[in-house]
Amino acid sequence: MDLAFILVKVEAGKDMEVLEEIRASIYYSSAIERACATYGMYDLFIEANFGKEKEREDFIFNVLRKIPGVKETVTIIPTS
Repeated sequence: MDLAFILVKVEAGKDMEVLEEIRASIYYSSAIERACATYGMYDLFIEANFGKEKEREDFIFNVLRKIPGVKETVTIIPTS
């Protein structure tokens, strides 16, 4: 499995809109284990377990970064 922690910065006031869009994505039921709003430097936290690296790339580049209001993402890939 391809575990990833994704931190997201969004435009002010768009946190819940973006979170709902993430939760509505096809990846929410299959790969995303947790998606929640946070306090601090980043606005949203996503924990996902993708089947393959290609699925992670597809979610980040073709789904997440195309959601209106998303300004920046940081992906953390933990080692064993």
